[in-house]
Amino acid sequence: MQPSPAQPRSAQPRVTAVLVTANGGEHLDRTLDALVAQTRHPDNLVVVDVGSTDGSTAELALGGSAGLVRLPAGRPFGEAVAAGEREAPTAEVGDGTGAAPDEWLWLLGHDNAPAPTALAEMLSAVEIAPSVVVAGPKLVDTDDPSRIRAFGESTTRGGRSLGLVQDELDQGQHDRHTDVMGVSAAGMLVRRSVWRELRGFDPALPDVDAALDLCIRARLAGHRVAVVPEARVTSAGPIEEFGRKRVSEARRVRLHRQAELHRRLTYAPAGLLWLHWLLLVPTAVVRALGHLVAKHPAAVTGELAAALAVAFGGGVRRARANAARTRRVGWAAIEPLRVSWRRVHEHRTTSRDVELARVEDAPIARASFLGDGGVWVVLAAAVLSVVTLYPLLGSPAVTGGGLLPLSTSVGRLWQNVGYGWHSIGTGSTGPSDPFAAVLAVLGSITAWSPSTSVVVVLLLAFPLSALGAWFVVRKVTTRTWVPVVGAALYTIAPTLVGAVTTGHLGAVIAHLLLPWLVLAVLEAHRSWAWASGASLLFAVVAASAPSLLPVLLVGWFVSLVVGWRRAHRRVFIPVPAAVLFLPLVLAQVARGNPLAVFADPGVPSATRAPSALQLAIGQPLPDWSGWLPATSPLGLAATVLPVAMAVLALPVVLLAVGALLGHRWAVAGAALLLALLGYATAFGATHLTVTGVGSTSTIAWPGSALSAMALGIVLAASIGIDVLPRTAPVAGLVAAVFAGVAVAPAFAASTLGDTLLQPTTGRVLSAYVNAEAQANPDVGTLVVVPQTDGSLAASLERGQGSTLDDQTTLDSTALRLSRSGAQLATLAGNLASRSGYDPEPALRELGISFVLLDDGPSADAAQQVHDRAAGAIGQDARFTSIGQTTSGRLFHYEGDVDRVSTGSAATQATHVLYLVVLGVVFGVAALLAVPTAPRRRRATSNVIEAEEPATTFDEERDE
Repeated sequence: MQPSPAQPRSAQPRVTAVLVTANGGEHLDRTLDALVAQTRHPDNLVVVDVGSTDGSTAELALGGSAGLVRLPAGRPFGEAVAAGEREAPTAEVGDGTGAAPDEWLWLLGHDNAPAPTALAEMLSAVEIAPSVVVAGPKLVDTDDPSRIRAFGESTTRGGRSLGLVQDELDQGQHDRHTDVMGVSAAGMLVRRSVWRELRGFDPALPDVDAALDLCIRARLAGHRVAVVPEARVTSAGPIEEFGRKRVSEARRVRLHRQAELHRRLTYAPAGLLWLHWLLLVPTAVVRALGHLVAKHPAAVTGELAAALAVAFGGGVRRARANAARTRRVGWAAIEPLRVSWRRVHEHRTTSRDVELARVEDAPIARASFLGDGGVWVVLAAAVLSVVTLYPLLGSPAVTGGGLLPLSTSVGRLWQNVGYGWHSIGTGSTGPSDPFAAVLAVLGSITAWSPSTSVVVVLLLAFPLSALGAWFVVRKVTTRTWVPVVGAALYTIAPTLVGAVTTGHLGAVIAHLLLPWLVLAVLEAHRSWAWASGASLLFAVVAASAPSLLPVLLVGWFVSLVVGWRRAHRRVFIPVPAAVLFLPLVLAQVARGNPLAVFADPGVPSATRAPSALQLAIGQPLPDWSGWLPATSPLGLAATVLPVAMAVLALPVVLLAVGALLGHRWAVAGAALLLALLGYATAFGATHLTVTGVGSTSTIAWPGSALSAMALGIVLAASIGIDVLPRTAPVAGLVAAVFAGVAVAPAFAASTLGDTLLQPTTGRVLSAYVNAEAQANPDVGTLVVVPQTDGSLAASLERGQGSTLDDQTTLDSTALRLSRSGAQLATLAGNLASRSGYDPEPALRELGISFVLLDDGPSADAAQQVHDRAAGAIGQDARFTSIGQTTSGRLFHYEGDVDRVSTGSAATQATHVLYLVVLGVVFGVAALLAVPTAPRRRRATSNVIEAEEPATTFDEERDE
């Protein structure tokens, strides 16, 4: 390129173009051609190559008044401009030093191709306004020159920079406003003497706001800054993207926030500088939490990094000294050019309205919850719940099966969460079950009576199950009435009825939340709110039903593979669950029993294993949902009952399999894969015996995995109904009726007296023991229960008795008795029979003040053991008979007992630390999961103008 020879200074101002390029091969040739095509050529050209590796400057031929400067890669735009300015020749003034007053620098990037008249227009503008020392063109889009990318810059009252016009169609509507606070670096025309006086761009602002800061200092030095609407220069992107293939959101936030904080400290009054500095990091922490609430987690690290860099990175002192050296006027001179809070508020409101309009233009939901039957199926499920569980209405607590009342205080609930001392049995130190955290949250909701929350969950199990199923079925179907059928099928699934009637609270919670978890995972790619909600649901479901972990992990992995293009949000879904389970996993692995991680939380209860056929039909218990005891007098159990139950399940199965023949076969196949995973996990659970119950062991509850199977079948069947022709309503009705008949006896369990659930006042032991526990919360009660095989089951309960949140699978899955456990078994065996054993040392060491002889089962062997134990203890002078209670016969030990240790200080510190970790992890996930309004995008169609623009070129010329 050969620029035209320099023209006499008396005729025209001297202009040196500084062109910075960094891997700009895509744009550089066009920009150079645009410079050649200028109607007013620059007198000098300096090309600054910042480590280009694309060969764009390898064969660049420059001569005459054009030169090339090479800098290492990674140098910022401002440093490249400074290097180019130093290399450019300077017109001699006086003694040959300094820059001539009419000498100008024209700053360009490789993507800033100017229009042919751009330089001429800007020079004409500054000639008629001598006070203007910085002028900027109208930056337009490279691919669409009719769209404005940037046209002037300003700041808010708080110092945040913003563009006055961004991403707007150019119709000349802003051409009358010429005086601005600042202009972009791209295409900037700056008087060279002023550039040197101000010492160029601030080195602490390598990219963002460097040009704005220069313009502000020029304004404070008594000069003016203006835009020239007639001059047009292209721009491919913001300055932070210059020379970079991609800028992460975290880096973008850090660059903008760091520039804002640096300018704030640079411009702050000396008396308030220390206050600004002290507030940098605390404010960054608060703003980071705000980013989490606003579903912008990528900005968290950028926010914190910016504050630390400004607080401890230096550069502020040099910037303040440089700004003070050239300042001639006060801030009041540029105050009218700032953007008022009212304008900022209008800008944000308009942006939010535009975004909301975009969201509202999305496809509407396929079915309405209020108008298409969703509310009616939920109400019907609520009526079904009241009819089925009416004995629990008004009860403060419930017991039976896998249930016990919760602790009476919220503090005690949270004390049982995490690593610490557990008073169950003879006491032990170790991690609690993750389910303890779920119970603590539930109990905190009804803090006045924590056990009431369990009753509420059971009573709401059916309507909440219908609610979740309705929404997830609506997600995969199009007909408005199909979600009603799907919700009904999932609500009356045998696994939910079995879990409710047997007191498997964790399985009930998992059944309720599985539809919401599937829905959240499906939507997780859309926003961090959905992804964080999925992570919380994943953790709660896993904690409530650990046997579902294989299904959850496989489903999560499949979602990553299928949606790999947007997998960055789904990757973190298992993190909260991992934090919950890690201590327990490590403890079980250390004990050599890793499979015990899948043990059911809650009170261990014996569960009979259903057959493979019963599992395939969705039966968690071998009683065929109550049909076995109801039909046993007829002698049909062995032959007719399995066939009848298979026939009742056949319509749903046919609809699910038939969905593969429709156009939505892929979604139906995914649902059937979920069902297959659920069945395989349930089958495995029936062969996993890690939990001890008395003298025997029991399988893991298969109903949780069957809930996953039921959800998969229901989703596939709903898709099958959705794609059927005119017979769809009949098929859906038949499937729902047959499924209802299959579980009818189970819903009548309370009426028939077959349920294990019993309402209670929340008291576990007798009133006498409770009264003693008021004064001594650690008082021990030895509970002896006769077994049907003639043995005894012994347990030790503290205070007012064991509660549901006291339970831990570390105790129920122990492979061997501890020393104190063996001591307890020896004590119970000898107390129940006459022997020469002296029980006093064991009673004193274990802190046992009461012995409760449970009535036990009505079998003859158990009754004989009961009578023998009652006689042996009753004739021992060291025990006083309190009498018969609702649980059995109670005896009081008259001797002194030791106080029981509740854990060391180190244990308590570990407990607190773990709660803090849980609080941080789940707090962050909860903040992200809170729904917010759509976040404003960077590229907007809004205009912000200063309150009162300063004088224009025409006004100054008239003067």
